[in-house]
Amino acid sequence: MELYQLRTFVAVAQQGHLTQAAELLHLSQPAVTAQIKALEEELGTPLFERYPGGVQLTEAGKTLLPDAEQMLGLSRGMLHRAKALADQPKGKVRIGTIGVPARLKIGPWLACLRSRYPLLTVQTAHHISGHVLNEVRKKTLDGGFYLGRNPYQNVNSLPLAEIRFCVALPANRQELVDADWRELGRTPWLGLSQFTSLSGITQEVWRMQNIAPRRVGEFDEEAVLVELVKAGVGVALLAERTAQRFAADGSIALWRNGETVDSAPLQFIYSADREEDPLIAMLRETLVEVWQLPQD
Repeated sequence: MELYQLRTFVAVAQQGHLTQAAELLHLSQPAVTAQIKALEEELGTPLFERYPGGVQLTEAGKTLLPDAEQMLGLSRGMLHRAKALADQPKGKVRIGTIGVPARLKIGPWLACLRSRYPLLTVQTAHHISGHVLNEVRKKTLDGGFYLGRNPYQNVNSLPLAEIRFCVALPANRQELVDADWRELGRTPWLGLSQFTSLSGITQEVWRMQNIAPRRVGEFDEEAVLVELVKAGVGVALLAERTAQRFAADGSIALWRNGETVDSAPLQFIYSADREEDPLIAMLRETLVEVWQLPQD
């Protein structure tokens, strides 16, 4: 059956007359009659009884009329929603992520973005901070998360939070919990890829404390650092919340009970020449909401 047949069925039922229904539908009476006949044949039952003054519903017609009205209502609702979607922004947005997804509030943010803009397709790419920064500058990413201070004028940023860092120790090195920096400097530290923000933060801490530890390997994932500290391979800077979580179960120890040794801003970055881009505005707007940031 077709929607136009259901529409004719409902109109005839409401008007009680073929001619009046035809006028309402801007059809000829023979066309209305033909549509009702075709619908009755498909349903296998008469819908109307004809009499000189018009038509009236059969018992089958009375039973089926609410179904027809519901189907027409659903089709109107679908049409209205489709018209609303036609005005919605659409396309693919490419986002660079770093570190621990929960720290970025990536789940709540993308859920908010999808709820607000259902026709947007989000594609994430997990990298280290330096790579995300370079890809945003090259515009192969629309935006991304970056830990550290943004060194480029052609990249704009939305500050999200300040991440604090502490020194994580192997659980079997309890003698270092109250050590001074000189003693920490004689202890092997986990080396970091130069493209990670944590590398610059760690080196700044070493410079400020005038130490030059022996580096063990070169790593670019916080999760790897945690596992290596747990295995006793070396010492490392970790984000406080991460470090405290593993210290709570005794798998690592914290220098001076997790004292903050440095901090760095977590930011959402995007190309400066896209400041007025509606897509970037949507990303910023939903980030401000999810992160509960002060609004301008």
